[in-house]
Amino acid sequence: MLKKFTIGVALASVITTSAYAEKKETAKEFVERIQQESLELSKETAAAAWVRATYITPDTAILASKARERSLAFQAKAFEQAKRYKDAKTDPVTARAIELMLRGSSAPAPNNPALQAQLAQTLTDMAGQYGAGTYCDDSGNCRQLQELEAVLAKSRDYDELLDVWKGWRTVSPAYRSTYQQFVAAANQGAKDSGFKDLADAWKSNYDMSPEAFTKEADRLWNQVKPFYNELQCHVRAKLNEEYGDERVPLDQPIPAHLLGNMWSQTWDNLYPLLEPHKGVASLDVTAALKEQGYDELKMTQTAEAFFTSLGLPSLPDSFYKNSMIKKPADRDVVCHASAWDLGNGSDPRIKQCVEITENQFGTLHHELGHIYYYLMYKDQPRVFKGGAHDGFHEAIGDTIQLSMTQSYLKEKGLIKEIIKSPEATLNQQMKLALEKIAFLPFGKMIDEWRWKVFSGEIAPEDYNKGWWELRTQYQGIRAPVERSEKDFDAGAKYHIPGNTPYTRYFLSFIMQFQFHKALCETAGFTGPLHECSIYNNKAAGKALGDMLAMGQSKPWPDAMQALTGQREMDASAIIDYFAPLNSWLKEQNKDRQCGW
Repeated sequence: MLKKFTIGVALASVITTSAYAEKKETAKEFVERIQQESLELSKETAAAAWVRATYITPDTAILASKARERSLAFQAKAFEQAKRYKDAKTDPVTARAIELMLRGSSAPAPNNPALQAQLAQTLTDMAGQYGAGTYCDDSGNCRQLQELEAVLAKSRDYDELLDVWKGWRTVSPAYRSTYQQFVAAANQGAKDSGFKDLADAWKSNYDMSPEAFTKEADRLWNQVKPFYNELQCHVRAKLNEEYGDERVPLDQPIPAHLLGNMWSQTWDNLYPLLEPHKGVASLDVTAALKEQGYDELKMTQTAEAFFTSLGLPSLPDSFYKNSMIKKPADRDVVCHASAWDLGNGSDPRIKQCVEITENQFGTLHHELGHIYYYLMYKDQPRVFKGGAHDGFHEAIGDTIQLSMTQSYLKEKGLIKEIIKSPEATLNQQMKLALEKIAFLPFGKMIDEWRWKVFSGEIAPEDYNKGWWELRTQYQGIRAPVERSEKDFDAGAKYHIPGNTPYTRYFLSFIMQFQFHKALCETAGFTGPLHECSIYNNKAAGKALGDMLAMGQSKPWPDAMQALTGQREMDASAIIDYFAPLNSWLKEQNKDRQCGW
């Protein structure tokens, strides 16, 4: 879950090298030329990136690196030329296009060609090493990430969990020095583009100043932090009952390997230990999927059917022809689920090693959220093809997931009956909170770490120290064994070597509840928010589709207002949604020592 990135959602991140016209151009002519050139030239870079992700070989590494290098060179030139039009008097559409072109990309190209080549090579190398990562234990049993994740999800053996947790983290030290090279080159690119550093560039992408955005992210976190603290306290107490005082002391952060996930980012695999009322409304969707013969294709088609029930279009035939929805048996691939916008909206596809599980079923809905964003803004000028901000893109599929209620699952035949009771509600909310609420501090701290790395506040010799300080500060967890600067634990998470900004996920987990509440109101739903599903509601679908079709043609507050009537991000819908569980947790924790 939440292992995604998108290809082609922002002009600066996909354009490739091109010869520039020497003639003087108006701002409008410049924008039109850049869009046309990038449309043609991005076909090469997108194809090279796709092949690299789905066929990890030395040959595809060369092709992807060279294509990325040309992309960075074009990006640098385009940025330099766009600066000439920063204050030009022109029409609003062109002015918006220039503004977007001058924003920071995830890896701004340095002006120096040698550094451009180095930046392209480091990004290609790190992503490839991560994708091919394998841990071989003392008995010679070699496993890749998916197999290791399965152990963390199911086992409750302390030592087995520790072995797997440590094992995956033997992969990332190999590219720690490469990451340092990336930081230096990308920081230089950011400075060449007029930013203080790469952190400043990343935070400039939200229609507000970097300083204002930092405060906004803190404001949103402080809205949800008290609820998270209640959840963390209860989870620690239950793990203490399972493992004892020596392994899970009640006055210390939680050991990171015990939370059912390789990165402790979501805790829903611990649900059997944390179910408030044993056996009440037990929804074993995974078993139902397997019993009913679901395979990768049927799961994907079922996810598509949710979107079409809203009145949104069917996926093009090319989607099923070109997507990778099953892990190949004959080669290394990057299994990390992702959505891709190839062919300027005519060839959208996903890459996901689908397994027949409830979690993967939800991930498919998330990925198709990206795909439907691509389809709905397909007719926008290229420069406007992107989410209103990157958090919007991540929030859409997860908003749909909030509608995967008991009523929806019964409609699909994945549960036999709908069970409504206070006990059933608490169980369902606990299961969801272990995914959604547990994630929030993790979603915020990853970029907190990178911002500090990019700015120099965390020096290269303190990468691991800084990483664990933030993990403890935000999540209340700790490394289960001593770690040193020989390790590179941040790099064990895909988005670090893959260089995908992560604050988008934090924002999306805030906004999806805000979106859900607004769509439920549009659908005419009047009951408790956690019982609402917009499945098959055309009015909600039109409201969603209209917002998606805006792309990034307007500042994000305009898109937010179009869907919700509000002009700011707001976490109050989360507190509303989880009100029953929040009250229950406070009661459970009243005699406990919470905090860390």
